[in-house]
Amino acid sequence: MPQTNKKEEWVQHYKKQLKVFLPKNSGWYISNNGGNIKIEVKSGGKKETKTLPYAWNEQEMAVAIEEIKQIYKRYVEGSVHTLAAATSIASVENSTNEPSWREIIESYREFVPNASNDTWSKSYYVEPKKVGNRKALPVLNRVIKLMESNKKPVNATELMMQALRHWKQGTRSRGISRRVLSSFLEWAVIQGKITNNFAPPKRFPETKKPKRVGFAMSDLQMISLIDSEKDDKWKFALQLLGTYGLRPVELKYLKIKEGIEGKELWCMYQKSKGGKKGEKTEPRRLYPLFLVNAEGKAMDYKLQTRVELGEPLPTLGSKDGETAAALRTKLRRNKLWNLYRIETKDMGEELVPYSFRHRYAKQSHAEKFPLANICKAMGHTLEVHLQNYSRFIPDGTSEMYDKANKVKV
Repeated sequence: MPQTNKKEEWVQHYKKQLKVFLPKNSGWYISNNGGNIKIEVKSGGKKETKTLPYAWNEQEMAVAIEEIKQIYKRYVEGSVHTLAAATSIASVENSTNEPSWREIIESYREFVPNASNDTWSKSYYVEPKKVGNRKALPVLNRVIKLMESNKKPVNATELMMQALRHWKQGTRSRGISRRVLSSFLEWAVIQGKITNNFAPPKRFPETKKPKRVGFAMSDLQMISLIDSEKDDKWKFALQLLGTYGLRPVELKYLKIKEGIEGKELWCMYQKSKGGKKGEKTEPRRLYPLFLVNAEGKAMDYKLQTRVELGEPLPTLGSKDGETAAALRTKLRRNKLWNLYRIETKDMGEELVPYSFRHRYAKQSHAEKFPLANICKAMGHTLEVHLQNYSRFIPDGTSEMYDKANKVKV
């Protein structure tokens, strides 16, 4: 039974813990040795002692008591039979094989500098004190919960399978969570924070949700939609989206800059580059591609001048992620927009807030602009453009058949 020199309540508390763990007449004792915790073992007619690097107080005893249990197991059940050897093994195991996943995850934050605080708390990790009533916890919070459970995963595949089951296969949110978890595990293994069996697998079973085909509105459809809008602020926003092929969020980042040819309209928004970790697109100059009405007349809405004069836009949300939602809500209250939605659905496509941008891409290709210039004007890489807008790139097939038919006629 453990002995102590003091009878404080906390000492009695930990005495009881050891009494439950250690068998009766084990010959194991703990005591205060010059302000530190000492283990004393009396077994087989010999006596061994070992002073641990823990102070004789309540806080450090809470940590030491778990290590003492491990030392006892190594001494009795392991291949070593000296107190010093058992203590050394337990100390090494505590420092290498039992990482604090919470501390590792919190230290990972500085290695993801391009993630804003909002993105970090939404897609990576939220501090316990800020969880509140949130039900949808980020993936790294789920990792901590799993690794602190009694049946914790033993490798990366198990961990990923269990942590990601909260998101439906093929969804964008699951894809983001999978990338976050994979990147974290890769970093933690390379840094020596966790063992190699938690290195993310090269292949992970996933199903992909078919990518929706965003509909590119015609100029006449877009002009009619703009004309149907009663709110001047929203009308201004729709004109900007259609004429410059903007992403919805970019409405909040319009600036006038002095260029070589005079004043220019620029978009200062920087978006993460597709497939390029940590890299962002550069601010870009905007180039109008005017809508053309039924009479063949270009609709010059004098947008750059109106931006320069500070014409107000509608409320677009305080956070970047709220802008597209605000636009979507506004559009779905428009009868003409909803009519377009029905028509496009019948064609196997989908009318979305990005349909303004799709029109810009489609018309740019119709004008036969060089691909590199289109990518520059739209503010994304060639790779991203080909992934999303390759269907608008003329391949010469129509021209070939038209030419053949003209010869026959």
